Amino acid sequence: MSDRVETLEFQAEARQLLQLMVHSIYSNKDVFLRELISNASDALDKLRLASLVDKDLSVDASDLHIEIEADRDARTLTVRDNGIGMSRDEVVGLIGTIAKSGTAELLRTLRESKDAAADQDLIGQFGVGFYATFMVADRVTLLTRRAGQTGGTRWESTGEGTYSVETVDEAPQGTSVTLHLKPVDADDNLHDYTDERTVREIVKRYSDFIAWPIRMTVDKPGDDGATVREEQTLNSMKALWARSRDEVDEAEYKEFYRHVAHDWADPLETIHMRGEGTFEYEALLFLPSHAPLDLFAPQGRRGVQLYVKRVFIMDDCEALIPNYLRFVKGVVDAHDLSLNISREILQQDRQIRAVRRRLVKKVLGTLKDMSAESYRTFWTEFGPVVKEGLLEDPDNTEALLDLVRAASTHDPAEPTTLRAYVERMKDGQTEIYYATGENRATIENSPHLEAFRAKGYEVLILTDPVDEVWVERVGAYDGKTLRSVAKGQVDLETEEEKEKAEAERQEYADLLTFLGGALTDSVKEVRLSTRLTTSPACVVGDAHDMTPTLEKMYRAMGQEVPRVKRILELNPTHPLVTGLRKAHGEGGDTAALTETAELLYGMALLAEGGELADPARFTRILADRLARGL
Repeated sequence: MSDRVETLEFQAEARQLLQLMVHSIYSNKDVFLRELISNASDALDKLRLASLVDKDLSVDASDLHIEIEADRDARTLTVRDNGIGMSRDEVVGLIGTIAKSGTAELLRTLRESKDAAADQDLIGQFGVGFYATFMVADRVTLLTRRAGQTGGTRWESTGEGTYSVETVDEAPQGTSVTLHLKPVDADDNLHDYTDERTVREIVKRYSDFIAWPIRMTVDKPGDDGATVREEQTLNSMKALWARSRDEVDEAEYKEFYRHVAHDWADPLETIHMRGEGTFEYEALLFLPSHAPLDLFAPQGRRGVQLYVKRVFIMDDCEALIPNYLRFVKGVVDAHDLSLNISREILQQDRQIRAVRRRLVKKVLGTLKDMSAESYRTFWTEFGPVVKEGLLEDPDNTEALLDLVRAASTHDPAEPTTLRAYVERMKDGQTEIYYATGENRATIENSPHLEAFRAKGYEVLILTDPVDEVWVERVGAYDGKTLRSVAKGQVDLETEEEKEKAEAERQEYADLLTFLGGALTDSVKEVRLSTRLTTSPACVVGDAHDMTPTLEKMYRAMGQEVPRVKRILELNPTHPLVTGLRKAHGEGGDTAALTETAELLYGMALLAEGGELADPARFTRILADRLARGL
């Protein structure tokens, strides 16, 4: 076999990341060991699964373990496993390149971070733990052999921008990572990682729950007083999810969460449950305290791992948790599944679907029972994602609606529940009013709210893109119809006001007909409004029309949808509108009246935060009118 050595350059993003990690100041450099042990544990999980599924794979899986070797004289620390190992191509692909989404955001955040605690969080959050070795080592050597293959690969780098890759004839199965350590520097939080007590403390703190034995040969006094060498197992290897809740303390839960979530913040809530009967399983789930950067990325991590009798099966098991709960992290350990079960089979498995229903019910119940402060944090981070469930999970619509929090005109700061809105509804009110838009300021300044504000009706303020869809899909809450203030006719009038409005419609009939013709390319109808009190005009949709925001969303996704003409409503008490009626009744210049109609329609669009079809024409007409006025 060739002993060819290649010197390659790190991918640009990997090179930048290495420089940032080497030269930035981290208050806790111990994380490198946790990350190496976690990687080794993953490799052992994969080999165990491969050996069970592929009977032709010639591997020794009788004593899978992680070994730590410290050499005080050579100042090296080696973390070794006899797991799945890597091929030469995998070494180059996994270590020389960062193929994760969000890399650019990671680099930006690392550069801007001034908080050491936040820096620690970033190491785990982005899953780049191997690079953490360069915080404590001047040089890193990796030796690996893929299970079932005959030759191995040696990788080495100083983290300065290049690395060497060498094909070697002899290498044990698995992977060993040897760190040539930097000098101890207490001021820079560089500890002596060849010290047994230091290593033991780090393993106990971060990796005690790892399911595989973590072994280290240590010095121990013998019976005759002489020092002897003895191999010891440093971790307890207890699967937290298999222990009862009263046997696990909060510190253990938090550390396990950090392991499965690659997150250095504490979880917001812990859910420990067990299913018994015809299908037994244990689940240990966590609700994070902050949203990951890839929450809305199509290829983002989905969080829940599937085990069968403590044997790792797969990451990101979509069959166990619906997409709208993709932020949930943790482990589900099923007792009665096949070890070689595929994702496709899981989707159809009746027992897995039953587990999924129970997990969803438990998560939603936990959210419902959270303290007000914790839930406020949760909703701020994950509210838009939870509302996706109103489109995806009709079986839990009622539970999800009770979880919804929305800003409203009732309180400038505190969001409301739908239940609280219903309890505050005015006598005789049968509908829940809402307004959608890009932000609260735009919605509150919209002319659509004028009559509702004047008559004391509360309006929900919905600003997430998903709001445009779920309110239409759900349609009602507690028997009360969800009604957009920007669509259809508004019926807030007394009988006396209705009589007055009918008389005004007759007075304005000719003007409305003229305006409908003048604006025929832009609107499908011009009518008098009952929702305006101070603005001259607004544009609204028919009750079942698609909103402009939804139109824009579909087009952004590459879907062509027909353009929907809307309705122009006029305020019959506004001086501009009464003046326009008078000018039209007196036979005014048709061209000038048409331009005024265009200005009126353009102002209505801008008032709701919309976009003009021809901004140049609008500004030209407006400038001409202003000039004449002067």
